[in-house]
Amino acid sequence: MSFDHLPYRPCAGFMLVNREGLVFVGERIDPSAHGYWQMPQGGIDKGEDVRAAALRELEEEIGVGPDLVEVIAPASRPIRYDLPPELVGKVWKGKYRGQEQHWFLGRFLGEDADIDLEAHDPPEFHAWRWIAPEDLPALIIPFKRAVYEEVLAEFRDLI
Repeated sequence: MSFDHLPYRPCAGFMLVNREGLVFVGERIDPSAHGYWQMPQGGIDKGEDVRAAALRELEEEIGVGPDLVEVIAPASRPIRYDLPPELVGKVWKGKYRGQEQHWFLGRFLGEDADIDLEAHDPPEFHAWRWIAPEDLPALIIPFKRAVYEEVLAEFRDLI
């Protein structure tokens, strides 16, 4: 069965870096993604500005509000990925074939204690850490790896 007719889900993501140039990643609670880490990201509401969506996701998922972030830059273009065939029709109520992600880079101005994984109910992550940017692709679920490589290439010189 072909899912080419399905649209991409609009999504916003945020690469949050600390003062040392390390990137925030959270380990997802979802059992099917156990052992994989990702940066904060999520759907864009209808009519919502992409930057506002990225900042909202950051606050919802890790409790970091806009007062604790200096937005450095948006990515130059959205980055798409397709779901693996076994997930198409099962996630997002079967309405999408993948995501079109709008990424932003920002500097974390707070302290580690400001990060609150319980800010979202239910929480998205059960653990978090700061990692070297070049370690990102190896930690992400394989079908999103190319997206993370593109995000990293886009922001590498700004980190």
